[in-house]
Amino acid sequence: MSVNETATLNLNDFYTVLRERHSVRAYDPDVKISKEELGEMLELATSAPSSSNLQPWRFLVIDDQKLKEELYPIANNQQQVLDASAVIAVLGDLKSFEQAENIYSSTVKAGFMDEATKTAFVERLNKGYGGMGPEKLHQVNLLDAGLVSMQFMLVAKAKGYDTVPMGGFNPDKFSEAYNLPDTLKPLLLIAVGKAAKPARSTVRLPLEQITYWNKVEKK
Repeated sequence: MSVNETATLNLNDFYTVLRERHSVRAYDPDVKISKEELGEMLELATSAPSSSNLQPWRFLVIDDQKLKEELYPIANNQQQVLDASAVIAVLGDLKSFEQAENIYSSTVKAGFMDEATKTAFVERLNKGYGGMGPEKLHQVNLLDAGLVSMQFMLVAKAKGYDTVPMGGFNPDKFSEAYNLPDTLKPLLLIAVGKAAKPARSTVRLPLEQITYWNKVEKK
């Protein structure tokens, strides 16, 4: 098999994952995912891009049944919270820029950046992000959380699992229940496990209805 044929097969596999990923709300409660496998999926997901590569996402993995039962009312009594193998809470760190030195020192060590460039870049990041207020930082984190969350859901599907993102929860009660510091904001919950029944099919708007070329025109 040629390199091009192998690449085509891999691309077809990727297309299959894209097509078959659906939001699943009915899970088999008997299916458990190991800590090691969940960790592998999260690690793969973190190859997602983020603003200035600051990687502001933090994850709280909730797979203990008792804790899922406590989360259930906070998440508007959504049944998937109880039945899924785990719920991943995606948190945004408002102080993620404080990791810039660590991140870019590792970048230098890996040979991807020289020390002088790193020093100037870190100084600029600390000044820029440090000067943003919490609201602006929160908006940046929301975007980055969306990127890593979508990547996690695709990774999960590629490994044979199902997911559903959940914005329907009380962030204040969540923060209180899990004693989160003020610098960590809950952004999204993702249930992950094995579907108990097929997901409901959905439709998408046609491309010509949502896409403009070069200028925006009334349709």
